[in-house]
Amino acid sequence: MAGGIARRDRFELPDSVRRFFEGDWDSSGIRVEEYQEGSTLVVKAEMPGIDPEQDVDVSVSDGVLHIKAERQERTEHKDKSGYRTEFRYGSFSRDIPLPGGSQDAEVSASYRDGVLEVRVPVAERPERRAKIAVTRG
Repeated sequence: MAGGIARRDRFELPDSVRRFFEGDWDSSGIRVEEYQEGSTLVVKAEMPGIDPEQDVDVSVSDGVLHIKAERQERTEHKDKSGYRTEFRYGSFSRDIPLPGGSQDAEVSASYRDGVLEVRVPVAERPERRAKIAVTRG
């Protein structure tokens, strides 16, 4: 021990712990943006590098929008000294509670430039206001 400082041997962290400390948040969920556009709830989800027809499942049940995706990336490197492949894959999901009056049968989804957009029509409910009398007491 030089100078009173103990040195720890380096060890490998489990992959999930390493990703947590390195900030690989994409591995645990899907980042989304939600906003109201007129009478439609719009949900946009970042999903770069996936095939929306094969790798994405969008469903609605019990007032919740379920988005699931599975990513599989493979890169290959060939040169005169050898051959190397790398795989990166994982499942991702996100559940989003829908507002009352959501019209589940009319939900639509589209994918463009790595972003999934889900549009949920919401029936407008008339605003109910009742005048409350205030008494002196």
